[in-house]
Amino acid sequence: MTATDDRRFPTALAAALAVPFDYNGGAGIDFEPFDTFLCAEDTTDWLRAWTGNDELTGENFRVFGQDGSGGYAAFWLARPDRPLTDQPVVFMGSEGETGVIAADLADLLWVLAAGIGPSEASTDHHLDQKPNPSPQRTAIAEQFAPNRWRPAKAIIEQAGKEFPDFDDIVFELCR
Repeated sequence: MTATDDRRFPTALAAALAVPFDYNGGAGIDFEPFDTFLCAEDTTDWLRAWTGNDELTGENFRVFGQDGSGGYAAFWLARPDRPLTDQPVVFMGSEGETGVIAADLADLLWVLAAGIGPSEASTDHHLDQKPNPSPQRTAIAEQFAPNRWRPAKAIIEQAGKEFPDFDDIVFELCR
């Protein structure tokens, strides 16, 4: 994939993000999806600002939304020659926090269905809170990722185990 790739969301992601996110005074999901992936230029600007490294491009990320503090959720193009829907989903927070939150789009659908947003998925303490599943997003996950259901905590932990060096990779980019 290159920086000039199509910036429209895959159908399953668009469906899941079309359901409104309820912040619920801090007890819900702190997430503001974009209408399309952030353009290549804005992705590069963000990554350079986040890392302090003006030599980087954002070509390895497809940013699809942010939390209230400005942290971004993105597909990380870590699997060469695989489609976007097979790429891991990461969160890079405004305060330097990072995390792999899903191994692919199918897993992300089930995390969102469980009532957990990208920011919440990147921090362990949110995973032990009482779940607040979304019936609408559950129906979307069942439609687009049948037979992939697992508890959200298991999905997030497995993604972290599959990509244990994400934090180190990102921080090596920082200046």
